[in-house]
This record gives sequence, structure tokens and C-alpha cells, in this order.
Amino acid sequence: MVTRTILPRALLSLAVASLLCTLAPQASADEPRPLEVTEATEATKPAEADAPRDAPTRAPIEPAQPEVHHAPLSSSFAHEPLRFEIELDHPELVRWVGLVYRSPSGAWKSIPFLRAGQAYLAVIPAEDVEPPGLAYTIELQRTSGESTALFASRAAPWPVEVLEDRSDARERAMLERLGSRRSVATAGGEFAVFGATSGREAIPCGAKQVGCTEGQRVIPVVNDQYWKVEVGYTYRPLRTVAEFSLRGGVVRGQSLVRSVRTYELEKYKVGLNYASPSVRFRFADAWHLEVSALTSITEVGFSIGGGSALLIGDPYGSKLTLGFETIGIGQQYFGSRFYSRFDITAGERLRVSPMIEVTDMPHAESFGVRLLTDITVDVGRGLSATLRGGYQARRSTAGGPALGVNLALAF
Repeated sequence: MVTRTILPRALLSLAVASLLCTLAPQASADEPRPLEVTEATEATKPAEADAPRDAPTRAPIEPAQPEVHHAPLSSSFAHEPLRFEIELDHPELVRWVGLVYRSPSGAWKSIPFLRAGQAYLAVIPAEDVEPPGLAYTIELQRTSGESTALFASRAAPWPVEVLEDRSDARERAMLERLGSRRSVATAGGEFAVFGATSGREAIPCGAKQVGCTEGQRVIPVVNDQYWKVEVGYTYRPLRTVAEFSLRGGVVRGQSLVRSVRTYELEKYKVGLNYASPSVRFRFADAWHLEVSALTSITEVGFSIGGGSALLIGDPYGSKLTLGFETIGIGQQYFGSRFYSRFDITAGERLRVSPMIEVTDMPHAESFGVRLLTDITVDVGRGLSATLRGGYQARRSTAGGPALGVNLALAF
């Protein structure tokens, strides 16, 4: 019984073992190889066997290079110093680093950067910071002698716009209108005749006078007239102070001097040597005020005076001028004048200026009225010529002409 049972079981176990042995090689041929086996097999290749398995790959070390860190400037205000700051890497490799800029005139200039704390500083002076602007680059020279531009370049510099204020823009526009001529030199002369002017009351005749005996009371009659020669210079800043001038001249003539109490023709001769500085202020485009001082040496001594004028309109075109001028006090009084003048621009090169003047100059006993007209012609190249003509009188019964000429050269 026992033998019959064990035998079939043994045969069965032998059959199963034989079957497994047959199937095992086929299954390992069909399965993928483990990753460890593949790597181990590849590592044994002769081409890679000589190289270290984990050797790192390193990039070549580059030498240190100087570098500039800079925030570019794009605008600035006119007539103010312009500051530039940079940070510099490896300054030990740098012989020189500087700001190279092109000024508004077109000239190239350079300023070295100097250490200021942790940064380096360069400053463009205020006189080079002008509209419309400038341009710059940053250049560096290594200790090896090699030069290079580290920011922008001279061929393509970085632009900086310079902003101008209203007064700068107004000055520039006015100067362009005047042909960039700030200075004006003038020279001229005038001859005025008031006619035979008679006094208001009789006075004693002086000694050796023709037509009367000494002590005889007569009404004086004088050929009232004068001539004047004047030169001047004007400079035009064209800002709040628009102009300042200096005039000087000589006046000679004769008139009924109010202080003369005896009829002597010699005493009716009058004269004046004068100088007059003046300043013109701008309050608005159409409002200017001119203030002047007068000093003189007359036939009776030294005297002082002054004057003022209000200009309404275009100061170098059509305008109305209202003014006065006086010189001397008491016995040294030479006279005063009050005037209005209307300049009319009649063409590109022509200006007509009618004028009304009330004056007792020179040393006259009473005021007279002058009606004058100036015609100014722009000759060109800054030269202009003015011709004056008119009529004046101190009495309704007498009067005479006025003639004058003036030349002005602007430069």
C-alpha cells in the first residue's frame, strides 16, 4: 500500500521538476536585463576603462576685468553743475577712468572720476551745461595701457537734454531776433531853433549893449536856439535788467535865462557838459521802465538830475514811450523836458517815430513845445541811421525848425 502510494507521487514530482527545468531558460531570455547588469557591462568597455568614473569637468578661469556700474542721466537744468557717479570693479587694474563729453559748442572735453566714498564722482561745470544739451561717454584706460569705452562711445555718445527756464528761453529768442548783437554804439547831433523869443517884462539894459543905453529898461529879445552832440553805449543783458547805457554830450546855445536881471547878450549864452547812466528794467514782455541819472558841469557850476521813461509795447518794435528828464536845482537849474514818443514799425527796415516834447531847456524862462518826427532806416549789418525833423516854439509869435541825425551800430 505504502509503495503504491509513494511511487505515483515521486513520478509526479519528477515530471514537474523536469518541466520547470525546460521552461526556466526560455523565460530568462525573454525578460529585460536588469539596469545594474547593463551598467556593469558597459563599464568594462576598453574605451572607458582608463578614465576615472566620477572625474568633474571644469571651465577655464577668466582673468578679472574692470567694470563700470552707472545709471545714465537724460536731462538737467541749464547753468547748474552736472554730477555723474559710477561704481568701479577692480580699480587696481585701472590707470585712468574719466567722463568724456561734447559741449553745446561741439568741443570734446574730459573730466577724471575721483573717489567719493564708495563711488567715483565727475562734475561738468555749470558754464558747459547749456541748451539744447550735451552728450557723454565713459572711457577707461587699463594699467596695461589699453583704452576702451565702457559706457556709450564718442561715435554714439549718450545724450543729455538741458532744460532752460522761461527767462533763458526769452533771452535766447530776443537775442536771435537782434542778430546776436548785444552792444550798441551811438553818435549823433541836433540843432534846434525856437526863434526870436522875447521876455515877459522889461529889465535894465546892461553896459555896452547895442540898441539901448545902460540903465534903460527894455524887453529882452534873444535868438533862442541850441546845438547838441552826443555819444553813447548800450549793453543788452535781455533779462530782468534788459539794458544799461551810458551817454555823454555837449550842449551849447542861448536862451532867455530866467536868472538874468539885466539885458546883456553875453549872459544869455548857455552850455552843458553832461553824462547820463541809465538802466532799463523788464517787468513784463510789454512793460519796461527806464531810470537814468544826470550829472553835468554848466556855466554856473556842477549840477545833478535824473529821469525816467515807461515803455509800453515791443521794446524793439512798435511801442509808446512816456518820459521826463530834469537837471539842476536853483541857480544851477538847466531845464526839464517831458515827452511822449510813439515808435511805429513801418517795414522790415523802416521805423517812424512821431514825438511831442515840452521843455524849458536850456535855461529858458518858459516852456516851449516841440513837434518832432524821427525816421530810422536799418542799413544792414547792425548799422542804422536816424533822421530828425520838426518844429518848436516858446511863444506863439515865434518858432523854428529842428534838424538832427543819429547813427547806431549794433554788434
